[in-house]
Amino acid sequence: MSFTLLTIILIVTIIVSLNAFKDNALMDKLLYSPYRAKHYREHYRALSHILIHADSTHLIFNMMSLYFLGSMLENEFMFQYGSMNGELHFLILYILGGLFATLIPYIRNQDNPNYRSLGASGAVSAVIFGAIIWNPTMELGILFIPIPIPAYIFGPLYLAFEYWADKRGNTGIAHDAHIGGAIFGILYILIINIDKGKEFFNIIFG
Repeated sequence: MSFTLLTIILIVTIIVSLNAFKDNALMDKLLYSPYRAKHYREHYRALSHILIHADSTHLIFNMMSLYFLGSMLENEFMFQYGSMNGELHFLILYILGGLFATLIPYIRNQDNPNYRSLGASGAVSAVIFGAIIWNPTMELGILFIPIPIPAYIFGPLYLAFEYWADKRGNTGIAHDAHIGGAIFGILYILIINIDKGKEFFNIIFG
């Protein structure tokens, strides 16, 4: 694994998450609380929550997803825009994707003191869907399904599932954050390279 921006994100997230597993005060300080963000002006929580995870399974799943798809997209960005600009695009996608993922939870729970969320899933969703729009013909695997699925099929299926799970509720997972991150990932690629959107459209409908 080369020492890139993605490497730094992975290392920092793993270190902070592992420390938070042992330190409840740190975990509480960093998790996302729309109520505290609004009423106590703890706006930093909209970003700090991407550094911590509920448990080791949550951490491993997010970091593996980020590593495999993030590596591809980071390399594509650097090839397309140069090393510095490519890394900058990746940083913007990840950080703003994580922030954008908090918008729906904030609207829904800004006056709910009991709502808490944590994890990099929203930011990772932005990277995943950025990668899907950038390379829609790549094949992706889904846990428990051994058959690779083309990205342009995986993406809509994933969003449909997240929407259904969000409507169903009571899963203990912030599906709305996943959806928000995915939407940002799609929009960001369209903003920086509209041709990728045209290519995706042609694959689906052409």
